[in-house]
Amino acid sequence: MFNFGDLSMRIVVALGGNALLRKGQKGTYEEQFNNALRTAKFLADIVERGYDLIITHGNGPQAGAIAVQNDAARDLIPPMPLDVINAETQALIGYMLQQSLRNEFIRRGIHREVIALVTQVVVRKDDPAFQNPTKFIGPYYTEEEAKRLMREKGWVMKRDPRGGWRRVVPSPEPIDIVEKETIVRLLGQGVIPITVGGGGIPVIYENGQYRGVEAVIDKDLASSLLARLIKADMLVILTDVDYVYLNFENKTRRQPLKEVKLDEIKRYYEEGHFPLGSMGPKVLGAIKFLEAGGKIAVIGHLERALDVIEGKAGTKIIR
Repeated sequence: MFNFGDLSMRIVVALGGNALLRKGQKGTYEEQFNNALRTAKFLADIVERGYDLIITHGNGPQAGAIAVQNDAARDLIPPMPLDVINAETQALIGYMLQQSLRNEFIRRGIHREVIALVTQVVVRKDDPAFQNPTKFIGPYYTEEEAKRLMREKGWVMKRDPRGGWRRVVPSPEPIDIVEKETIVRLLGQGVIPITVGGGGIPVIYENGQYRGVEAVIDKDLASSLLARLIKADMLVILTDVDYVYLNFENKTRRQPLKEVKLDEIKRYYEEGHFPLGSMGPKVLGAIKFLEAGGKIAVIGHLERALDVIEGKAGTKIIR
């Protein structure tokens, strides 16, 4: 039987895009850093309560913005591929979270080290995702703008269930984490790692070496893999909605799931209740974690992070 409030728990906390950038914001440095400061307070609440924390985060808006910058300046500076863009966002977001959380610790008198780790995540060269891009990155566009970008730049654009049109790129399934042993050593030393940022830098392993590839891995699936590899007790996915919903897009039939068993949510997933570009990977990541022996997975709102962890809010998925 799982007991909420067990302070010896090792918890992987996956931060959604709202941790650094809210919908409607332009993505300025000041906006993102202020959001990081706000997020640090929620994370510090968890650490202050005594939980053993590992932090992951998304990077869709930031990776998309850098890709747009690269494209706009391509005649002056050679553009970088998506794996390099992911590395850039790991450093950018990791720095903001690392400094914000360290300063919040200082304010509260918490003596813990925090480190952002540039992390490579292995994918298969023949993953079918390379032929069917689904991962949203970058800003929102109107349908007219999206069609123009498809014509002019050859981008694949799709309608985001959260509103507007966005660029989509390949999102292969993560199968291993290159730096997993380093992460475990850091945890053993009491360090709080920020890792697999943006799903990790996508690499393949062939001919005895690693090589980056053009893709963006879903951060929820990478976080689920991380939780399995380090034998975490709980996977926590924090986003900008209070619960996982059935019929989310139909406001009159929308139904929140507060506690659901693994077999039940697997059935809902297979019935197509959770869109691939938004809630789908979160639910799939939770399913994979529990099927591998994880104790519990929870999905809920960032601003109620501690309540989500302690079973007072969010969707709880149990075996």
